[in-house]
Amino acid sequence: MTQATLRILFVCMGNICRSPAAHCVFQHLLDQAELSDKLIIDSAGTHGYHVGSPPDARMQSVLRKAGVSVIGSSRQLVREDFYRFDRIFCMDEDNLRFAQGIQPDDGTASLERFADCIADPQINHVPDPYYGDEGFETVLAMVTRGCRNLLEQCQQSLGRS
Repeated sequence: MTQATLRILFVCMGNICRSPAAHCVFQHLLDQAELSDKLIIDSAGTHGYHVGSPPDARMQSVLRKAGVSVIGSSRQLVREDFYRFDRIFCMDEDNLRFAQGIQPDDGTASLERFADCIADPQINHVPDPYYGDEGFETVLAMVTRGCRNLLEQCQQSLGRS
């Protein structure tokens, strides 16, 4: 097995909707592109409300309808993640501010907005579908678009297209 060259972490509040959707979709895309051995991906939440829980059942449903396998369980973002990962993508400004608050000065990970991967000036965050502000299908479409664009970035940095 080839050693992974990129390590990516997706972050939302509870790690049961948005960030696990990105984790699942990105893993699905990596598998299709035969790049799973080149990247390590995971997801985490800024809060520990759901530690150990699988993704929200509603998100699982839309993922499965899209043909994406559901993987992972909720965990909380920790300082060590800034050493273990190269890039940490936050789903909204609250998550970004929380992550900045625990980011160590000597951490090696870049802290980024996932919305920048979506590449639409009208979208500055991925809304939390948990309370129904946006539907899970809408959020999955946003996450999928962002993950596709991120995959292209990763392929370029790995020298593959």
